[in-house]
Amino acid sequence: MDGWGGRLQGGTRRLVVAGALVAALLLAAGCGGGDETANRTTFVAGPTGTSPEGSWAHPNGDLANTRSVGGPIDVSSVSRLGVAWTVPITATGQFGGYASTPIVVDGTVYAQDLNSNVQAIDLESGEIKWEKRYDSPSVGPNGLAVGDGRVYGGTGDGAFALDQSTGRELWHLRLTRNDREGVDMAPGYKDGIVYVSTVPGNARGFYSGDGVGILYALDAESGRRIWNFKTVPEDLWDPEHRDINSGGGLWHPPAFDADGNIYVDVANPAPWPGTEKFPWGQSRPGPNLFTNTLVKLDATSGEVGWYQQVLPHDLYDWDLHLPPVLTESDGRRVVLASGKLGYVFAFDADSGDRLWSRSVGLHNGHDRDNELALAGRYERLSTPVTVYPGVLGGVETQMAVQDGVVFAPIVDLPTTFESQERNRLDFAAGRGEMVALQVSDGSVKWTRRFATPVYGAATVVNNLVFTTTFDGTLHALDVDTGAIVWRERLPAGTNATVAVAGDTLITAASYPQGAGEQAQIVAYRIGATGRRAPAGGEQLAQNGGERRREQQGGGGGGGAAGGGGAGGADLAAGRTVFTTNCAGCHTLADANAGGTVGPNLDDLRPDDATVERKVTEGGGGMPAFGGRLSREEIASVAAYVSSVAGSGGGGGGAAGGTP
Repeated sequence: MDGWGGRLQGGTRRLVVAGALVAALLLAAGCGGGDETANRTTFVAGPTGTSPEGSWAHPNGDLANTRSVGGPIDVSSVSRLGVAWTVPITATGQFGGYASTPIVVDGTVYAQDLNSNVQAIDLESGEIKWEKRYDSPSVGPNGLAVGDGRVYGGTGDGAFALDQSTGRELWHLRLTRNDREGVDMAPGYKDGIVYVSTVPGNARGFYSGDGVGILYALDAESGRRIWNFKTVPEDLWDPEHRDINSGGGLWHPPAFDADGNIYVDVANPAPWPGTEKFPWGQSRPGPNLFTNTLVKLDATSGEVGWYQQVLPHDLYDWDLHLPPVLTESDGRRVVLASGKLGYVFAFDADSGDRLWSRSVGLHNGHDRDNELALAGRYERLSTPVTVYPGVLGGVETQMAVQDGVVFAPIVDLPTTFESQERNRLDFAAGRGEMVALQVSDGSVKWTRRFATPVYGAATVVNNLVFTTTFDGTLHALDVDTGAIVWRERLPAGTNATVAVAGDTLITAASYPQGAGEQAQIVAYRIGATGRRAPAGGEQLAQNGGERRREQQGGGGGGGAAGGGGAGGADLAAGRTVFTTNCAGCHTLADANAGGTVGPNLDDLRPDDATVERKVTEGGGGMPAFGGRLSREEIASVAAYVSSVAGSGGGGGGAAGGTP
């Protein structure tokens, strides 16, 4: 396995965390012995832990965060999904207007926008039953939880509970210690306790210093604080630099087992990489516990069971931020974790032992830079530097698991750190992937690549895995092969996820990117015949009762980013170079090439820089053409392939790991 084994730090602790210093945790003795059977973890199953048929009862479908449900939607019925209703999204912000997964229970959809406003929507008709406005901006993902007749959520600086039937506010309290902190997550809820965390920032800005992420357990009826877990110490690893440093907190709800434990992923430290005066995190020496750490806690006391830090002294905002996922493999209880660092990890849920790790998505040689900083080897670190994954890349949104396979949505988007305090990224350069891994050993089952980032998480329904891509497309993939079974254009770009309740699928066109695009929550239902609003530059037509889309200016599934600047003459020259030198080995529909020796370029959709490098240098069984073709010929074929790959149709997902 490729991985981070040498960098994992962990242990078993039995401490009450409320008010305890992290230093005390580090000095505490481990706990062992006892009856092995008594220590086994039993995961939540059945009516208390999963979504009843026709509902999506928890932020990630169930208390184990599997994002896997049943119902009538499958390969045979997905083509009959039509628009049942839409609801306008009025919130706006730097990350769009809506980013959460709604809750669906008792025939009602409970949704929260990125201004923290809550709507109760009739599942059948789309009629708004009630609305509670907070107008408190959040960067997301935020969201809601429902239980015991109440709706729980967060605002930019606190938490609240509403009456489930009327929307009347029952309690509301501030959780942040100062104006440098915020709340961005959907709460967790179980057995009368609400779990919500602060993070070191808010819609006004992040990581400006003195931001401490704290997880709170609140009484669901009154909002009273029961316990808290400081995910980082209040002195932020150096009292002299508390005004510079910040870190920790949760961006997603915990996973719950049936034995009274919760599992949380804690986010990154800051500043990153550092400041001009204290480069490479020198203001925050050491591993910066509990950042980028999976922690098992007692749900009623906050006592730490075990923890595993996967990335000490993070330099690049590589959070371990996603909701942990509980599952089983070969009789073993397993907890899965991932985030922007671009690795998926599996741990034994009872002991915390690491089982495997797997690199996913693009990486370009900086995975161990944190070790150099920890060792004081600063002469080997420099800026400017371009890093994969970037600060909005890696496994950015929630995974799903079903039948021994975990589905990870990937964003291949770099960040260039021009200095310690300046960085930039280019959304146009982003691509996406969905990767299916075997839970047993982390091996890759299949990979499906997309021309734009996958910010839509993974949601599994029977033999389909759903996601959305940033260009505003809703995709259904075959769980066994990754082949695209069905896709539908949304009325705007999106960074929203998918919930499924019975015969209804709910997502959102959350991120308008051009004229005519409309931000909406969209509900699809088997047999529905409604029409969505067309996206900008698009027309809708009916043909034999089936919905089709016609892109103005030519067909195709969206060319790869990065090749649009090449002129027609350059692309024609590149096509000639390709058919003469490459068609015998590679599949590329635009060139009528069906070679199978090398990768299928329609599936791979490489950018022009990747093509140029591979053609010039070769590798992996491919000969180098640097001495055979001129620089102009190599540049033309790179521009051609990056522009047309994927536009002529695609097959099943390509098996393999990181490209």
